[in-house]
Amino acid sequence: MSHFDELGLSGQALQAVAELGYANPTPVQQQAIPYVLEGRDLIAAAKTGTGKTAAFSLPSMDKLGHAKGNKGPLMLVVTPTRELAEQIGEVCGTIAHHTHHRILTVVGGVSYNPQIQALGRGVDILIATPGRLVDLMEQGAAHLSNVEVLVLDEADRMLDMGFWPAMKKIIGATPSSRQTLLFSATIDHTIMKTAGKLLRNPAMVEIAHKGETADTVEQYVMHVQQAVKPALLKGLLKERGHRRVIVFCRTRSRADATCRRLKKVGYHVEAIHSSRSQNQRRRALENFANGQTDVLVATDVLARGIDVEEVEYVVNYDLPTVPEDYVHRIGRTGRAGATGFAVSFVSPETADALRDIQKLVKREIPELELEDFDMHEAEMEAAAKAQQAEARRDPEIQQAKKEEAARKRKKARAREAAAAVEDARSNRKSAHNNHSGKKHADKPASGTAKASKKHANAQNAPAAKPAKAKRPAKGGAGEAARKGGASKNAAGKAKSAPKRAAAAPAGDFRPGRAHRAAVASQRSRRR
Repeated sequence: MSHFDELGLSGQALQAVAELGYANPTPVQQQAIPYVLEGRDLIAAAKTGTGKTAAFSLPSMDKLGHAKGNKGPLMLVVTPTRELAEQIGEVCGTIAHHTHHRILTVVGGVSYNPQIQALGRGVDILIATPGRLVDLMEQGAAHLSNVEVLVLDEADRMLDMGFWPAMKKIIGATPSSRQTLLFSATIDHTIMKTAGKLLRNPAMVEIAHKGETADTVEQYVMHVQQAVKPALLKGLLKERGHRRVIVFCRTRSRADATCRRLKKVGYHVEAIHSSRSQNQRRRALENFANGQTDVLVATDVLARGIDVEEVEYVVNYDLPTVPEDYVHRIGRTGRAGATGFAVSFVSPETADALRDIQKLVKREIPELELEDFDMHEAEMEAAAKAQQAEARRDPEIQQAKKEEAARKRKKARAREAAAAVEDARSNRKSAHNNHSGKKHADKPASGTAKASKKHANAQNAPAAKPAKAKRPAKGGAGEAARKGGASKNAAGKAKSAPKRAAAAPAGDFRPGRAHRAAVASQRSRRR
């Protein structure tokens, strides 16, 4: 194997190699660097994790000049994801410490103003994602007329139908005299078909053939119903470990749902997909790299070119729609000669995708079984949950539930109304009893009680003062008759006087005729 100093690099580039920590060039670096230094157009294919970024950045920056004033860029690197753009920017930034180039990375998800201001000051090397670069071009902030070197990283993805409209604008804005470098994990018909339009007599470096995967990665599949996947993933993490694991999902919503489920059972999980902001994605990658996050759940935005060391294994929760993406996904583990492990969940709906993948990698992927996971029990639980969910969606069942709820509410209102009536009746009865008792207490006593009261009043009445007896008038029979009548009248009055005295209220005695009659009677008896 040759050494970097045998590839034609300058002293400043070799200093950058030492700072990057490279000992010997990888096969793609060994073959690509001399072609780039010669100024040749190039198509290079190599497995993930083999140092493709350094293979184009070291020689390109070694021979690149410097833009004057606010001009530039002289070198343009276009890559599909923000994470790849930042990763390339870090490598180029290390090299720039020795080559003294100005580096700028522009991606979506962050403010335009700092990027526009930096472009206005001039830049030597611009690293960009297609969408943000086109936006800056349309705003008049990015000018590509001085580009001398154009690099398309992950070229198979950059030239597919999704990115091709943006790439046509970008490539069309660069001079036709530029040097063009295409780097990818594999070379397929898409690159070869488009290469004739972009490249001039390109050199070919093919370290990895189409569908070739790293020999250090063990690959397995697990056939499972879609509804059982959440339980199977938990069982896999429990048995195989949950540290430094990447889980790939097909959609953003499924990635978020998987992340929530794993968090509920106590795992440290974060999600990465295109709906997350750049700061969120960067933070998630940093947390995963330093061990704060155990499991990273991602879409294919993380499948290409993300260099995270010592990923224990990769889980394809969903199989990719494009077979080539399978190669990129499992390439996140087993990097730089380390051993890795990858397992793919295959539902009945994705059986055809598995056949395409096995055809691409030219091998049949064996089945993996978990010792502590009961697939039958998990299927029964999933079926029960599905039945409950279906019942919740059934309109007839929903209508029956509504009617039952209405009946219950009606009964509850009837019970409340009856209870209110009973309470009101009890309150009225209690109030009536209280009022009757008070009225009865205020009435004068009758019968024996009245007699007792009269007797008590009579005893409590003050004694009558003796009245002066009238002298009998002198005369004959008329006088005697008057005397007799007076005696009878006095006796009658004296007899009724005690009754009237007893009927009079105690403490309210007023002498009257009864008193006078009683006095007269007493006088008559004394005579």
